Amino acid sequence: MSDKKDTTEKFILGIKLGMSQIFDDKAKIIPVTLVQAGPCHILQVKNQGKDGYDAIQLGFSTKKKSNKPERGHIKKSDAKTSGFRYIREFRLTAPSQAKAGEKIGANVFTIGDKLQVTGTSKAKGFQGVVKRHNFRGAPASHGTKHAHRQGGSIGATDPARVFKGTRMAGRMGSDTITVKNIKVVDINEKDNILILKGAMPGNNRSLLKLKKI
Repeated sequence: MSDKKDTTEKFILGIKLGMSQIFDDKAKIIPVTLVQAGPCHILQVKNQGKDGYDAIQLGFSTKKKSNKPERGHIKKSDAKTSGFRYIREFRLTAPSQAKAGEKIGANVFTIGDKLQVTGTSKAKGFQGVVKRHNFRGAPASHGTKHAHRQGGSIGATDPARVFKGTRMAGRMGSDTITVKNIKVVDINEKDNILILKGAMPGNNRSLLKLKKI
């Protein structure tokens, strides 16, 4: 048996379907996330000579309407659709032998693969310091009035300014989040569904970028 590590670059776009749970051989519960991974169409293969870097551009989730430049770009790859809802690039460390027009499905990965998953976290709007930064808040008794969840002092008198980076109330969430070492527990090749161990960032039906590490 060869111990040589598989260095093939594998990636795909997917949509988070939601969380569930499965049981292993010892009847232990494993929390999992279901991801609709593909099918994705390769729209363009970029290389160092022409584009200055190596990358593959994928289109995922078809849509009925798109503008004329997008339709022309898609037409070059022979994809039988008028447009894609999501078009994303994956940078490569070496030139790829893939060709425009090919399809990628969930079977690009194998059970046991470790993935890097990137998504957009849930947007929570404008939040105070207790929720945003886990502040303890003021005491609930001994004269505290209308200030139970306030942040308190934000600086000393001498500088006469607020230092950059001070933890205060503000917009929370809607950030790009990357989680690593996500294990592929199972694959439903027929429906292109990946079953990944643990929680993934974002709302249900949000876009995820998955790449083998």
